Amino acid sequence: MDKQTITIYDVAREANVSMATVSRVVNGNPNVKPATRQRVLKVIEELDYRPNAVARGLASKKTTTVGVIIPDVTNIYFSSLARGIDDVATMYKYNIILANSDESGQKEVQVLNNLLAKQVDGLIYMGHTLSDEVRAKFSRSKTPVVLAGTIDPDAQVGSVNIDYREASKFVVDKLIKDGNQKIAFISGSLSYPINSQYRLQGYKDALKANQLPYDESLVFETDYSYKAGEALWSQLTAAGATAAYVIDDELAVGVMNGMLDHGIKVPDEFQLITSNNTILTDIVRPKMTSISQPLYDIGAVAMRLLTKMMNKEEIEEKTILLPYDMVERGSTKG
Repeated sequence: MDKQTITIYDVAREANVSMATVSRVVNGNPNVKPATRQRVLKVIEELDYRPNAVARGLASKKTTTVGVIIPDVTNIYFSSLARGIDDVATMYKYNIILANSDESGQKEVQVLNNLLAKQVDGLIYMGHTLSDEVRAKFSRSKTPVVLAGTIDPDAQVGSVNIDYREASKFVVDKLIKDGNQKIAFISGSLSYPINSQYRLQGYKDALKANQLPYDESLVFETDYSYKAGEALWSQLTAAGATAAYVIDDELAVGVMNGMLDHGIKVPDEFQLITSNNTILTDIVRPKMTSISQPLYDIGAVAMRLLTKMMNKEEIEEKTILLPYDMVERGSTKG
């Protein structure tokens, strides 16, 4: 029999059972006699029957597909989260549709519409912000949504993160204790709540706790890119900064290399702490001190939370904060 043409009907006929029984065995339904289950499994193996996921989805009115929206697939931060998502999805036998939104508000809406049109079972949304338009689409759609590495200041949507405000305060406090009075805050757009309401607030908290004034000339808003960081060296030196807290690793490498290229010694003359502890922190010289986020776990826990929502299980807490730490390397004085 041609492998391509083997259907659930063939398995049912060979095993002398109904198609409903084969379906129950394939889907792990316990309401099948053990002897019957063994017989069906033996036939499935002999015929090398592969249930068609799409057909199975249509038959049960339940797809097994999760849409994942990622703002920049080349950013190591987001690709690390995606690995955790993918591993848990594989464990639960969900298919994943990964969509890249190019950090564009318009494209996010378009990508979201495409995924909802495909009738995905659930959505994991990664992005720097949650626009009103995207939020409105979430609430109109009945599809469960979880944010990974993305903040919802209103806590309406399930999310998995670290406490960005507390982590920022912790590392800026370390830079102050190491003798720095003028510490730059280098960030992506401050229109993103994760930057303005959390990371920048943590920076301000640390200054306040150490009786240091907040100086706007030390706050730099730029792109999440190596080139943008590299170009900042002259503004940083003009502002008198002796240290920086940078909220993206690629951006931080740019800042550090810009300093080194212009003869400024790191960490002797300029100290730096970054945020995501991706592989970049380890492959540059000097290696970079960083907040350590459990990136893989953020993705994995977000996917697990989504499985609970899709299965309508009881959820104790849908705003989940995972622990963070700091890894000290060569960009600070230790």
